Amino acid sequence: MPLRSKHDDRHPLGILLLGFVLLVASAVLLAACGSDESGGSAAQKIAVEITDEGCQPTDLKAKSGPATFTVTNTASDVNNEFEVLDGALIVGERENLVAGLSGDVSVNLDPGTYDIVCGNPGNREPTGRLVVTGGNVAATTNPGLARAVDEYADFVVEQSNILERRASAFVAAVKAGNVPLAKRLYETSRIPYEKIEPVAESFGTLDPAIDARENDIAQGDPWTGYHPLEKALWATGLTAADDRLADQLLVNIKRLQKRVKANTYDPVQLANGAVELLNEVSQSKVTGEEERYSHIDLTTFKANVDGAKEAFDLLEPELKKVDPDLAREIEQRFNDLYAALDKYQVKGDVYENYSKVNQQERRELSQKVDALAQPLALMGGQIVTQ
Repeated sequence: MPLRSKHDDRHPLGILLLGFVLLVASAVLLAACGSDESGGSAAQKIAVEITDEGCQPTDLKAKSGPATFTVTNTASDVNNEFEVLDGALIVGERENLVAGLSGDVSVNLDPGTYDIVCGNPGNREPTGRLVVTGGNVAATTNPGLARAVDEYADFVVEQSNILERRASAFVAAVKAGNVPLAKRLYETSRIPYEKIEPVAESFGTLDPAIDARENDIAQGDPWTGYHPLEKALWATGLTAADDRLADQLLVNIKRLQKRVKANTYDPVQLANGAVELLNEVSQSKVTGEEERYSHIDLTTFKANVDGAKEAFDLLEPELKKVDPDLAREIEQRFNDLYAALDKYQVKGDVYENYSKVNQQERRELSQKVDALAQPLALMGGQIVTQ
């Protein structure tokens, strides 16, 4: 079922870091591309091709419950992303499928009509639809998975509280004009937010309001959050307008702090969010585009990995029951990635300035992230909820 708040308020999303694999609940996944509905507990799979025109086929059918989309981009240089939308809410997403690549994304579908999109970051208009019939998807009855999502919800609340405290100190430093202190606090206050990015889609419009990069903002729209303050601190200099930006950042973080206390999570969405975040680290964050002025990228990378590891640690006991070898492999790949990051550690959670990391070292880090994401993407298919 789609990840949602208890209030079920739905908002357009900005930056979405969805896709941590396929923690599938109950039996499985859709009949082939554009086929009729499969019955009972038969495996449900859907094949979709990204083309220059959009998704092929454009009309899909499925039964409610878990479904896996296998998305292929054979030749399109125009489009490279796939999304399943329930109104404004992204239920499942796969990014960066450039020509020649394919990938899977699993979701848990309630009955209804969904938009599907095969586009790019600049074009997210629906290019097809998915009609799902059957009964509503019940929350998992697997006690291990239920405990995992509850504990991750507690983790998100805990990190949001840390975020609010650190952001308050950061905002005070900005408003006092204390640039050296504000720079130090910018780095450490970003950490708790980056740790909870596997579920950033559940934050609604608060995610872009807090964390949007300059190139994510449509012309004429206001740019708010951490990154305009980053630009002011490291590039353009603080002005009176930045005091207002800082105040608004803290207001939005306090709103987030309240929102996450009402959020509940589905194992499928929790899993999807973590792998997609690792994919984003490997494919775009590794270029240095997120922290482009401060170059604190390694600190935020580490926080992203920590957030994904928290999700894996909570879900791992259920994986061990069905595939202990895969669990050990994922654990080893996490260890390998942490070892690669360790050599850049400066103190505590703070890491080397990314401007000092050469291209070869960046490629090596990207390869370690990819090596982890590959087995991690197999985990969901090995876990069946009751």
